[in-house]
Amino acid sequence: MLRVERVFERALRRTPLGRASLSLQGGTTAFGLKLEEHGAAGSIKARTAVGLLRELHRQQPLVPGTVVVESTSGNLGLAMAHILPAIDCEFLAVVDLKTPRATRRTLVEQGARLIVVDEPDGQGGYLLSRLDTVRRICAENPTYRWPNQYENLASPQVHQDTTGPEIADQAGPLLSAVYAPVSTGGTLAGIAAYMRRHRPDVTCVAVDVTGSVALGGTTGRRLIPGIGASRRSTFLSHEEHDRAVHVEDVEAIAVCRVLREDLGMAVGGSTGCAVRALVHDVESGTPGPFPVCLAADGGAKYFDTFYSDDWIKAQGIHDDLSDAIGRLRARGLSFAWNAS
Repeated sequence: MLRVERVFERALRRTPLGRASLSLQGGTTAFGLKLEEHGAAGSIKARTAVGLLRELHRQQPLVPGTVVVESTSGNLGLAMAHILPAIDCEFLAVVDLKTPRATRRTLVEQGARLIVVDEPDGQGGYLLSRLDTVRRICAENPTYRWPNQYENLASPQVHQDTTGPEIADQAGPLLSAVYAPVSTGGTLAGIAAYMRRHRPDVTCVAVDVTGSVALGGTTGRRLIPGIGASRRSTFLSHEEHDRAVHVEDVEAIAVCRVLREDLGMAVGGSTGCAVRALVHDVESGTPGPFPVCLAADGGAKYFDTFYSDDWIKAQGIHDDLSDAIGRLRARGLSFAWNAS
């Protein structure tokens, strides 16, 4: 039991808050990037994985040889594949065709078994099909354990206990808003629960991608993995956040590319969504003295998707992306790192 808990504690690595500035239309706004790429498994999902696995372990010990199965678009799977071998357990990842090839390769290299779902769910993605697959697998294999990141309250709880306090501590008293990308909604729900209790002055902004129904709305084509969902979030209602923003895929990718050019750092698409939402609020004058964007992961695994010009052309959005970057630059958008 102590060994398992030590593995979990090592996976809850504190991550840095990068301080940057955003210039737009002649003005400059300081903001923070909570750099979860520096977590134990390269994304914020390391925290989620610990919360989910701790709860499984509490319910029934995760003994060597236990098989854990989960539906994942990528990052939670990488976190599970990082943690489970350390406690001699196995991981079965149910992914889909939108899961980046680099992510699938890494999962296999870390010893995970993959099931790739290729049946669209009719809601702009594969999530519902992945969940059907997980349910079938569990029915056929009663000893398998399913954390169920989409409904398990251990997910928001771990972010209430770790992510929220870290952001508040690192950003300090000037913290005015947190922009968090949404998929299952567990991360934002946990951060917001902490802020409601300890920093009620902080605005919590839920950031989704157009075509997702995680926060409600209409389903449609989605290009960016790791944000959005084909079903409504179990964890989020209007009480858990102050505002909800939907960002177009192309606008998010444009911001990812501008950030990489200006800061020398590649970020994931969900980070592009969060920063694009911030840019909109900077234009309208609403983010306050020090907003923070949750940078859920890094961009290395996306070099063959939205950082690839060939992929952009294959998706038929090359001209749209060029136009989006041109419009942002024409409004004077640029980023720079600030001294700590």
